[in-house]
Amino acid sequence: MKPSLLLPLAGVVGTFLLVAAGPDQEQAPPGAADAISKALPAEAYAKPAKPRKVLVFSKTAGFRHTSIATGKIALTELGKKTGAFEAVVSDDLANFEPQAIAKFDAIVFLSTTMDPFTPPQQLLDKMNEVDRKDALERVKRLQKSLMDFIKGGKGFVGIHAATDTFYNWPEYGEMIGGYFNGHPWGSGQEVSIKVEPGRAEHPLAAMFGGKNLEFKEEIYQFKEPYDSKKVEMLLRIDTDKTDMTLNGINRSDNDFGVAWARSWGKGRVFYCSLGHNDHIYWNPEVLRHYLAGIQWAIGDFKVEIGK
Repeated sequence: MKPSLLLPLAGVVGTFLLVAAGPDQEQAPPGAADAISKALPAEAYAKPAKPRKVLVFSKTAGFRHTSIATGKIALTELGKKTGAFEAVVSDDLANFEPQAIAKFDAIVFLSTTMDPFTPPQQLLDKMNEVDRKDALERVKRLQKSLMDFIKGGKGFVGIHAATDTFYNWPEYGEMIGGYFNGHPWGSGQEVSIKVEPGRAEHPLAAMFGGKNLEFKEEIYQFKEPYDSKKVEMLLRIDTDKTDMTLNGINRSDNDFGVAWARSWGKGRVFYCSLGHNDHIYWNPEVLRHYLAGIQWAIGDFKVEIGK
């Protein structure tokens, strides 16, 4: 990292950036921390019932988004600035062990991809039979631990590529609400995102004031088990204001959900596909949307979800 790149990142947020870089030297673009700081909401939507702890997990076994570094800063500072929660940024799988996961109020999957619980195949191939069996048994144990965590009354938040995750675990797909099925709208494509009709005053979407979001962003389409009738849809692509002539669009029903919420057992699930481009994490309305969704998932922001 060149010294000149540190100048826009002075202060507490900049310090976190250096710590969060990790062995692969991930870092947000210059000026990102300052932009995030200026865009953060001033207060939480609800007073926490108790100190809240949220795990921000971004382990990837496929494509890794460069915006993950920016997202880590945004989520950490979002909780710190509003006092809504403490973000624990870690990809340590030990956090998903049954006794360890209990200390969290919600788990955030920040652009995870493929199967982040299973060791790479080349590593499995090098293991002896006993170690390989232990490794695969651990995967099943962590999956059950996460699902029990949510169904037992805790929260799950998925951001962007969280739907590009665990294709080999059908229950995860049902829980999050669908799987990634391409992004006809790439990161440089202008898109228009609208609030779901009838949801303009919904507490998880009211921050948009009923107005469309207009920006460049990579937008997903989804495949089974995606069914917008089974979730509380909050945001969609506005197909009247977005280019629908692009290659790769494979839905004919104009059902392109962007953000939704649902109950899962006794727990709460919030998903938003925004988050590919760095600027998303310093968009004031999107940050408030994330905050509302996280606080609802935690259980402090009491919002009635119909489905």
